[in-house]
Amino acid sequence: MSPRKMRLVADNIRGKRVTEAFSILRYTNKEAAIWLEKLLLSAVNNWQQKAEVESSDEYDLYIKTIYVDSGGIIYRFLPAPQGRAYRVRKRRNHVTLVIENLVKLETEAEENQQNPDNEE
Repeated sequence: MSPRKMRLVADNIRGKRVTEAFSILRYTNKEAAIWLEKLLLSAVNNWQQKAEVESSDEYDLYIKTIYVDSGGIIYRFLPAPQGRAYRVRKRRNHVTLVIENLVKLETEAEENQQNPDNEE
């Protein structure tokens, strides 16, 4: 899918809470919404494993950053009249998605109490 088409949907969910983003993607009538929904689900599951949390429902996750860059282009040719060939460019993209938690985790709160010098 071309990056231009993917950016249309990515712009709709930038800065939203994860639950709200899922509902937006579910009712968006574009193919990019299906791909972004899978990516967002994967990002939430990765956050759960990294934070060692059973369920992400208790935490207030939101989409901190999402952007779409162009990837490689595959070139194909279509036959055209009088022995010519038309070039078809099949564009690809790279999506970067970062989610963050608004509620501090217990381990982060304990670390801040032990080391008050580490202020972010």
